[in-house]
Amino acid sequence: MKYRKLGASDLNVSEISLGSWLTYGVGVEKEKAVACVNRAFELGINFIDTANVYGRGAAESVLGEALASRPRNTYVLATKAFGDMGDGNQGLSRVQIEKQLDASLKRLRTDFVDLYQCHRYDTNTPLAETMEALTRAVKSGKVRYLGFSEWSPQNIEDAIAMATVERFVSSQPQYSLLWRRPEAKVIPICSRNGISQIVWSPLAQGVLTGKYDPNASPPPGTRATSDNMGGAITRWMEKPVLEAVQKLKPIAKEAGLTMGQFALAWVLREPNVASAIVGASRPEQLDENAKASGAKVDQSLFARAEAIVAEALPRRA
Repeated sequence: MKYRKLGASDLNVSEISLGSWLTYGVGVEKEKAVACVNRAFELGINFIDTANVYGRGAAESVLGEALASRPRNTYVLATKAFGDMGDGNQGLSRVQIEKQLDASLKRLRTDFVDLYQCHRYDTNTPLAETMEALTRAVKSGKVRYLGFSEWSPQNIEDAIAMATVERFVSSQPQYSLLWRRPEAKVIPICSRNGISQIVWSPLAQGVLTGKYDPNASPPPGTRATSDNMGGAITRWMEKPVLEAVQKLKPIAKEAGLTMGQFALAWVLREPNVASAIVGASRPEQLDENAKASGAKVDQSLFARAEAIVAEALPRRA
């Protein structure tokens, strides 16, 4: 496993990180989730990403149990706030940040998180209030560094322009061969300002593993057939998308990688990407994904893959 520095921080994170979106405590039972966490450490994955809203605390609780016996300095732990936690608890106001951070720390069984992220931008709270609350969280010792997810270029620049507040060190956008929008503005802004990307859905919900046949129903037991985890994958299950992915398989083979490894290596080719977040319901899936770290791929193969996607899905590329 290779490691990269996370923005203007002193955190070194594994190029492949373990996420828990729509899975741990909800779509994946606790025993399997714990097994995945244990396997992640065996593979050298030191970066764990979650959020308060994942299962409304369920994912954090499972991770708290799974990590309880491990020395706190052996992993980098990230969580988020913003999502609807019920009873009107939502957003990034001062009150909500303080309340949700304390609740996350309790579920995660830790005194601090290494990275606290704004899960989305809160249009109902002044940015100054959010940034001041986050700054207090850092000064309190409950948070080491700050990040955001899916903020617009203008949101990012507005935060960067603020004085006397803690700086962001990470951005968490959706980014993959099928979704390249961050390249236009977000990545350039971030690279100029000490902010690294932590990529979610680098495999497009598993579609970029090539396991979905465009002419057949999804295999039983896959995310596309799951009531708990299948919603987000719907847009990638269109036939033109699946056909384009099948055309990428020979290129991945030429690179000496599986389709999933090739897709992860493509994301990691971008210097501003610090880590690609992968989900796992079985430990062996992490074995597969971890091999993408440090993979040496001829750039011409990436270019051919990009051309195939651009031709089939010009509006998405």
